[in-house]
Amino acid sequence: MTTRAVSPEREQYPDPQAPPPGWSGDTPGEESRSDWSVEDAADAYGINHWGAGYFGVSAEGDLSVLLRDDRNGDTVPVGIPRLLRDLDDRGVTAPVLIRFPQILEDRIAQLNGGFGRAIEELDYRGAYRGVLPIKVNQQQQVAEEVAAFGRRFHYGFEVGSKPELIAALAYLKDPEALLVCNGYKDEEFINLALRGQMLGLRVVLVIEMLQEFDTIEKCAAELGVEPVIGIRVKLAAEGGGQWSASGGERSPFGLNLGQLVQTVERLKSRGRLSWLRMLHCHQGSQIPDLTTIRQAVEEATRIYCGLVTEGAPMGLLNLGGGLAVDYDGSRSIRPTSANYSIEEYCHALVDAVRWVTDECKVPHPTLVTESGRAVVAHYAMLAIELLDVNVHESRQPVELEGEPPEALRALRLIAEHAGADNLLESFGKAGRFRQELHEMFLSGEIGLRERAACEQAYWRAMTRIAVASRELRHPPEELRDLGGLLADQCYGNFSIFQSLADSWAIDLVFPVMPLHRLAERPTREGVIHDVTCDCDGVIKHYAANAEILETLPIHELRPDERYYLGIFLVGAYQETLSDLHNLFGDTHAVSVEIRDGSVRLSREVEGDSVADVLSYVEHDPKKLVEQFRALAEEAIHDGRITPAQRRTTLDVFRQGLAGYTYFES
Repeated sequence: MTTRAVSPEREQYPDPQAPPPGWSGDTPGEESRSDWSVEDAADAYGINHWGAGYFGVSAEGDLSVLLRDDRNGDTVPVGIPRLLRDLDDRGVTAPVLIRFPQILEDRIAQLNGGFGRAIEELDYRGAYRGVLPIKVNQQQQVAEEVAAFGRRFHYGFEVGSKPELIAALAYLKDPEALLVCNGYKDEEFINLALRGQMLGLRVVLVIEMLQEFDTIEKCAAELGVEPVIGIRVKLAAEGGGQWSASGGERSPFGLNLGQLVQTVERLKSRGRLSWLRMLHCHQGSQIPDLTTIRQAVEEATRIYCGLVTEGAPMGLLNLGGGLAVDYDGSRSIRPTSANYSIEEYCHALVDAVRWVTDECKVPHPTLVTESGRAVVAHYAMLAIELLDVNVHESRQPVELEGEPPEALRALRLIAEHAGADNLLESFGKAGRFRQELHEMFLSGEIGLRERAACEQAYWRAMTRIAVASRELRHPPEELRDLGGLLADQCYGNFSIFQSLADSWAIDLVFPVMPLHRLAERPTREGVIHDVTCDCDGVIKHYAANAEILETLPIHELRPDERYYLGIFLVGAYQETLSDLHNLFGDTHAVSVEIRDGSVRLSREVEGDSVADVLSYVEHDPKKLVEQFRALAEEAIHDGRITPAQRRTTLDVFRQGLAGYTYFES
């Protein structure tokens, strides 16, 4: 892959990406024919908050991504709907994962730039060396790009398994970047890591369990190397948010203070204290409150200073992960948000470490963080197409034979005349009439058509009541959940289990919004279902204007016109955590960049075929064809099909094996 050269005149610590004049998430657009504008759309879907300056709405109402031209550094808006049309012409259909390498590069630059500025402003006399935990996104492209983009910052990797270690050893070429080895390590892992050190890489083996030191010492003696080791310690301070249990004294990772001192004594007794260079701690992932983070940093720094007092050379203070992503755009302490920016995070860490070390009269260490989610989340989005929408209120009247029952006539009147002055009364009566008609159907007093007409009138009444209640300053409590009850069921061509595992497993909120028609006011509320045969295959929560809602504002679908949605901030964890539920495989994936002034597809990865996913679960596609051929031959013998029909049927079967696992039009 071609990566852009960095100009020597470029600042060492670039400012956070700022949109060019006249462009931002809240770019004013032309008013539509109603009282709705693209600025309203940007506010409604929260682009100005979760978008971090990377996304906005064009005057035409298309969602655009803002990328930097590698030629001159200018920012260029790239329309996502136009991009999807171009991909479709190439045969790459939605669902498709769209990656933006230039956003990944910018996130690395923002993180390193934030620490660089804080170090300068606070007169901190240590350096910063960040590492990306490979587990956050183990895709080959990410590892390669992080190694390339991070080279000028000596940005390295953190690994926690042998496969991750092997990947890092292959891509990391910078002798000043750190390769931090966490996790439980057997002899093969340790041997390989030490060989990486022999090749000139800056490898740190972090002790997670007491017995690991013996294996490190054995392997180091065999290879004749002096290893650099760290110790992971459990802090008393707990993290916050969804993963608070991964920090604190009950964390499953690292040593408590008693074990820490025991390890130091062992190092001293064996003359190995000079090996100890890093203290490592981890407060958790996605910590929304900066105050919580700072408390843990101060505690970790106290422990670091204690190790220096014990005589360890130290030099590296690894403060782990925790830097959060503002998924819902609320800038709050919700588990799906963050009440701080990258700049504020960097300043708080540097300030806390400087304050404690100065008080303890200990030299300022090199700071290390393992921020992964905040670096890669914005890097990818998923584009999906809505296949169909199921609405509750039927617009085609049901024809009845004879006079309708009195309860049905009354229900129809409510559907036509419910208003702001009688909403609660209409709501209660509609429910009673519906129940009465349901009992009449069960007893055989009315037939299927009357029952269908009842449902039609009831949902029309609920829709009318819901619309009227929205105009009230203080709607009655009984009516506040009507919007969710009446939401359209929208069927998207994707699998939550494959592409949004955290949405299903831990209710993480991902921003979702239409990719076009944003100059039009959305007139419907929808809930997005996937194409799996599972009731959990639904997006339950939506970020909207710093709130979390149970429905998504969408537009009325038009006949013979595609309607696309984008799901954002999916660059962290979602690909690796994916599940083959219903045997829906990986989606197509493309990388989009601005090079030499034009939009380029720098990489294209074809999504899984049916044959691919069947082979993952130990089916042999060739044997499947053989078995199906035998079934077709038996059908000829029984006279059910002709030989010519057998040939075309087998062709269809083979085409199915070669096809995309998702809906194909």
